[in-house]
Amino acid sequence: MALTPIDEVHALQIQAGSLGRKTGHLFEDTITQRINSFRYPYACHRHANHLLIGDPAELLLNYICTKEGIAEAVQVVALSTGALATSEEGKKWLSVNGVIVSRCKSDLVITITKADGQLVTVGVSTKQCNNASPTNAQLYFTTARGFSNLLCKNGFEISDKAVHALRQFCGDEGFRPLDDAQLNARSTDPRRYFWEEIDAVGRSEWEALFTTHQDDISRLLFQKAYLNDPFAPEYILHKTKKSPSWDKTEVALYSINELLVLSRRYQGFCTKPYSVKKGSYKDPVGVTHLAPRFGVIQMQRGGQAQHPEQLQFNLEASYFYKI
Repeated sequence: MALTPIDEVHALQIQAGSLGRKTGHLFEDTITQRINSFRYPYACHRHANHLLIGDPAELLLNYICTKEGIAEAVQVVALSTGALATSEEGKKWLSVNGVIVSRCKSDLVITITKADGQLVTVGVSTKQCNNASPTNAQLYFTTARGFSNLLCKNGFEISDKAVHALRQFCGDEGFRPLDDAQLNARSTDPRRYFWEEIDAVGRSEWEALFTTHQDDISRLLFQKAYLNDPFAPEYILHKTKKSPSWDKTEVALYSINELLVLSRRYQGFCTKPYSVKKGSYKDPVGVTHLAPRFGVIQMQRGGQAQHPEQLQFNLEASYFYKI
């Protein structure tokens, strides 16, 4: 029978037993190991910049302390939710400061004990790129109806027309060009409609929403993957590209609030023309489509063989250099 982690000590024991067995979480696992092995009390160093090179664990801890106004950390406990979620003992629940966690958008949960004894617990979302040059990073993976429901549950009104248009964009069965016998001669991808082709009324509604509520929608994508998430991320740590060594890793660090402001300042809602040049349905010469985006967030149909109808939101490649 699986054991419930009743406190952080037990959670750390479960985490230690799972480290090294799950390579998919190696980056987060190494950060937690490093932070938990630091000598405490830890005198924090102020970091004002967003792009830094060094040990990601040290950079992250110092950045959080800077933003939280902590000069000295008496003790810090770092937990990797991925390591716990994939372990046999921890995959159903985790208790942090008495709060039961079953699903969490944060990849790391860090609890800092301040000099006055108060605890500061924050969630951190991590992204990583191990290529020589930065690539897109997946932010949110859902469906047309899933995204619409997320917005509705957070106070937005989404019409049936808008949901219909987004299902066309994703290529849901019954909403595709190939489901219409009159479109059999289509020269572009018959599995989905492109942004410029979806229902005009529904498309206008989405464009107005993204334009008027860019910050609110962006925040949902960064923080609200799960209902009642007790540790929605307040910070993001992004490994920008392949590094020569751990202590020479380039990372981008932001609080979510900072990133929302910088993202909006970078650009509002817009569309970017592109052509499909690979795959089974290459566009004829001269044919272009419109790719919707707002701030550093790109929106596209997933299109993977195993998830053909998914809606995918990505962080633009190299956004940390551009904003």
